[in-house]
Formats: sequence, C-alpha cells, structure tokens
Amino acid sequence: MIGLSQDFPPVSPLKAGLACACPRCGRGRLFSGFLEVVDRCSVCGLPLKANDSGDGPAVFLIFILGFIAVPLAFWIDVAFDVPYWVPGVVSGGVTILLALVLLRPAKALVLALRFRHRRGDFDTGD
Repeated sequence: MIGLSQDFPPVSPLKAGLACACPRCGRGRLFSGFLEVVDRCSVCGLPLKANDSGDGPAVFLIFILGFIAVPLAFWIDVAFDVPYWVPGVVSGGVTILLALVLLRPAKALVLALRFRHRRGDFDTGD
C-alpha cells in the first residue's frame, strides 16, 4: 500500500465518477456493494468511507428525474389515447430505471468532486 503523502497524477472527477473509481488514483474500486463505499482504496490507500457523500446525490437525482418524468407523463397522456394509469406506469418505470443506472455514478462523482475541492478532509483519515 502506498502512503498518503505520495503524489498521484490528477484524475478527472468526471472520469473517476463514471468509472466508479478512486478519486485519487483512478484505479481502485469505490464501491463494495451497490452503494456501499469501501473503507480504503485498495490501490492507493485513500480513506473513502469517512468521506461518503451520503444521500446528497439521491437528492440531485430526484430533482433531475422529476423534471424528466412529469413532462413525460403529461406528454404520453396528451399524445396518445391510453387509459389514465399508463402515463404513471411508463414515467414511473423510466424514473426507477434511470435512478438505478445513475445513482452509482452520481454518488461517485460527488465524492470525486469533494476530493478535488476539499482534499484535506480525506487526508485526516488514518
């Protein structure tokens, strides 16, 4: 394991977020489960668990997906002659699918941005 003081080449937060990789080295896995952040990076030893982003990314996704789902439901209701429950089922299914696909990268992106802008918080972990 490499010490915390070693220099690493900069990793793009977007690249680390989309790859769900360590924000310092860009190679270690960030998650041990679906959304469970690992204690430390297996490659560089960066303490990650103490700097978990929590529910912040989910809040961002609620607003973004709501902005997509509600107009989608209205459009389906107006454009097609379907029963009243169809727009809710379709937009609800799209929302759930997008939330499951986007939640991991969003959580990883927020953690990577936090590392980029508040790096001192990460080095305080033993």
